[in-house]
Formats: sequence, C-alpha cells, structure tokens
Amino acid sequence: MQTARALEEQVNTGEQSETTELKRSLKSRHLTMISLGGTIGTGLFLASGGAIHSAGPGGAILSYLIIGVMVYFLMQSLAEMGAYMPVAGSFSTYATKFVDPALGFALGWNYWYNWAITIAAELAAVTMIMKFWFPNTPSLVWSSIFLVIMFLLNYLSVKGFGEAEYWFSLIKVVTVIIFIITGTLMIFGIMGDQAVGFKNFTIGDAPFHGGFMAMLGIFMAAGFSFQGTELLGVAAGETEDPAKAIPRAVKTVFWRILLFYVLAILVIGLLIPYTNGNLANGDISVSPFTLVFQKAGIAFAASVMNAVILTAVLSAGNSGMYASTRMLWDLARQGKAPKFLGKLNKKGVPVNALIATTLVGTLAFLASFFGDGTVYVWLLNASGMSGFIAWLGIAICHYRFRRAFVAQGLDFNLLPFKSKFFPFGPIFAFLVCGFVVLGQNYSAFMGNHIDWNGVLVSYIGLPLFLILWLGYKFTKKTKLIPLEKCDLNN
Repeated sequence: MQTARALEEQVNTGEQSETTELKRSLKSRHLTMISLGGTIGTGLFLASGGAIHSAGPGGAILSYLIIGVMVYFLMQSLAEMGAYMPVAGSFSTYATKFVDPALGFALGWNYWYNWAITIAAELAAVTMIMKFWFPNTPSLVWSSIFLVIMFLLNYLSVKGFGEAEYWFSLIKVVTVIIFIITGTLMIFGIMGDQAVGFKNFTIGDAPFHGGFMAMLGIFMAAGFSFQGTELLGVAAGETEDPAKAIPRAVKTVFWRILLFYVLAILVIGLLIPYTNGNLANGDISVSPFTLVFQKAGIAFAASVMNAVILTAVLSAGNSGMYASTRMLWDLARQGKAPKFLGKLNKKGVPVNALIATTLVGTLAFLASFFGDGTVYVWLLNASGMSGFIAWLGIAICHYRFRRAFVAQGLDFNLLPFKSKFFPFGPIFAFLVCGFVVLGQNYSAFMGNHIDWNGVLVSYIGLPLFLILWLGYKFTKKTKLIPLEKCDLNN
C-alpha cells in the first residue's frame, strides 16, 4: 500500500504510479520561454527584411498583425483545451477524442513530420552560419556537432531541455529588446548620424508596396514566423501545474511576440528603405538587424547577429526535436505508431521516439547533398504546409470541444481557462488559415498556362495529409464522433 505522503506527491505532480507517464518537470517560466523561443527565430532575424522589401513596411506590419491576431485566437483555443486536458499529443489527441480518430492520426503524423523536417532545415542553416567564421570546414562537421548537442539536450531529461530552451530564448529576447531600443534612438537622432523620422515611409509607393497580392505573399512568411506558439500545447503534458501555467503563458507570450515582431519591423522599415536590395537577401551578413546595428556604428554587428542567429537555429532545432518526439510517443501510445516508440526511460524521456526522429531528420538533411537538393526542397515545401494544417486542426478541435461540452450538459466552471472569443476565434482562425493555405501560390494559376511544377512544389503537403486522413479512415472505418459521445474526461 502507498503511504499518505506518496499519494499526496502523486496528486501534486499529476504523475501516475506507472513508469509509462511523462515527468511533469517543466515550470511556468520554462513554458513561457519554450513558446516564446519557438517563435522568435530566423523568421524575425532574416525573413522580416524580405517581407518589408516585398510589401513595404506598412504591408509587412499589417500582414504580421493579421496573422498575429489569428494566432492569438488559436492560442486561446489551445489554452482552453490544454489547461483542461494537458496531454503531450495535444491537438492530435483532441481530434481523436472530439472529432474523428482518423483526423487525430493524420494531424499527429503531419505535425511529427513538420518538426522532423525542421530539424533537417536547422542543420542546413547551421552549416551556412558556421561558414561565416570557418569557411573551409566541411559542412558535415558542424551539422554533426549540433545534431549531437540537440539530441543530448532532449535525451538527458525534460527539465534539461526546458532549462536549455529558457536560456536560448532569453538571448533572443534580450537581442530584440536591445535592437528596438537602439533603433528607436536612431529614428530620433539620439544615435547615428541624423534623425530619419518617417521619410522611408514615403519613398516610392510606401508604406504599402505591391498592394494586396504582395501582402498575401507575406501572410505565408508571417505564418511560418509565428509557428511554434502551439508548442505550449505539446509541453502541457510535462508541465508542473498546467491549469495555471498554460493560461499565464498565453496571456504573456502572445503580446510579447506581437510587440517584438511589429516593433522590430517598424524600426527596420523606418531606418532602411524597402527599396534596399539587401533586405531581400537571406544572408546573415546583411540581415536587417545587422544592417541597423552597423548603421548605429557597431563594428562587430555581423558577428554578434551571427552568434544570436546561431542560438535561434539551435533553439528551433531543439524545440523541433522535443515536439516531434512527444507527438510520435503519443501516437505510439494510442496505437497509431509502432509500439516500441511508446517506451520511456527512467527519466521519463521517450528515447526510442527521440532516436527515430533524429534519424529521420538526419536522412532528410543528407538529402540536401544529393541530386542538387531537389528532394530536400520538396521535403521542406511539404513541411511548410504542415504548420498551417496543424493550426486548422486546433480550430476544428476547439469548436467541437465547446459544442460537446454544451451537448453533454457540463458546467463551464470546470474549465480552468475559458477562451473569450468563442465561437468567433476558432472560426476566424480557420478561415484565415484556409485562405493562406489555398492562396499561398496563387501566381501558379495565373497567366495562359498553369505552372504545374509550382503547384506541386507548393501544395504537396495537402495531398500527403489527405492520404493519411482518408487512408486511416477507410482502413479503420472511423466515423465522426457524435457530440454526446466525445470523450471529455481529463
């Protein structure tokens, strides 16, 4: 028999006496930084320049604002479900319980694939960054070193992962804050040669360059930049007190992310004209952050930003490995992946799922060296669509979750956190995500002939998802779960 103290500890930590459960070792500060750090990365440090160049400063800010609001609604939806039912499978598990097991299967594998390929992308980015300092060192040396680091950070313990992500994220946050303060001082002439004011907002057809179509192109880039916010849902299964930590993370993280992105883009747009060709260059040495710091007279700006971007890449790869490993482990536990992937070691780490994910990420990365990288490009494009499909899944799950709550006559006071914008929030998020997914390569359908190669490269993620969904549905004969029978047991 268990002692009273053992029972009390079991209740407090939310762990079961079995060794098949994850350890709830992540604290509130870890959860906040995991979600924050998963979003602030190369999308802000590099892609923001291209967004300004394509749509002007006004177009870029408005695009990021619209996508940011949509993501806020999604985070509200995910927080409501995550605080009530904190599981590592997150929206894959919710889809299985509230919609259709086939959708849960497809969302889980889609999300695992998304982050497994992200690991490969980050390894490719590492090799380019390190060549800034060591141009003659073979690429495989650096990619191997950083792959081992990411693997070990995830292998040691979930607390070790949380601590590493906390400090990685802190470096990025401090950099963005320093950048915004420095840029603001330059705009008003306190630093730099002279006050630039708002003159760069009046060059050419600024602040909105290229009209709505240019903004549509930026929507996808902005969406990529914000992907990672949903990590708090995955991390909920290993959070110490999810009922309190998840709502707190949602309330603080979103506004910080939005302020960082919007203020950073505003500073870049005010200091550098959108016509500057360097903004469209993805090279670290001409990152918009580097350009602004150099303009402020900081001689070693490129080296500093290179180090920060390296941290951002390592953070994204670290988070990607964590998210994909937990999703694969949960799929195995549900019987939707090979059983051996559902095992945990004594520290509560799904080692088999971690090894499998690492191997797939490595193989995808190695594909970039063969056939002039064609296979790798296709893998990346398929992955790009996956994040938006996951967001569509979150919106659907939340809508069904609330409707099932009403249908089963449950008291809303049972919810530790309630989304303020239901049903508008999930419906708005679904429509915006659907619009961006379908319109991401609209130009391929314009003109006298359809660019079928462009269509295939851009939309390959959709048929892959449908094959997973419909294949499972027809094989297992699953059906839409009636609202009265949705499993709401937390």
